[in-house]
Amino acid sequence: MAENIHTQFHRFVSSDEKEALLGQKGSVLWMYGLSGSGKSTIAAAVERKLHVQGRFVVILDGDNFRNGLNSDLGFSDEDREENVRRVSEVAKMFASQGIIVIVSVITPKQALRDQAREIVGPIFKEIFIKASYETCAQRDPKGLYAKVAAGEIKQFTGKDSGFEEPPNPDLLVDTETTEIEDAATQISSLL
Repeated sequence: MAENIHTQFHRFVSSDEKEALLGQKGSVLWMYGLSGSGKSTIAAAVERKLHVQGRFVVILDGDNFRNGLNSDLGFSDEDREENVRRVSEVAKMFASQGIIVIVSVITPKQALRDQAREIVGPIFKEIFIKASYETCAQRDPKGLYAKVAAGEIKQFTGKDSGFEEPPNPDLLVDTETTEIEDAATQISSLL
């Protein structure tokens, strides 16, 4: 099938030209952690901070993807891998247009984070949004941890399905000790 595909990128306005127009470099800030760790909240704060600075930013949030483009995927290992692959490819497309992309996806395994980095390339910044399972269960902003405790959800990340903490992220933000605005400042400084 690949021999029948003829990409047209060579005919389009270049990434350099688009970045010059926007006055910024395309990049991907990939934030991951347990559900309830603060990824989406921090993503919104980073977006607002960068927007005020005149930067063009797009957020790719895991729940939004699973409600649309990835609504056909479950939570098996294969489906999680495909979820990350699709999000990575979309992030790469946006970043190639000079856009700063903030990704907020659980991404529980190191192999998945490595896959995302490989797809996106050198503009990928890995940001671990850290909070313990117990803290996330106390926060429980979506009511998921209560459902897990009641046995209504299986294969929940951090409980039945593991979460691998990273050995060396580009940035670690511990939301048990870091305020949202401080986290947004730290993440923005990666640009």
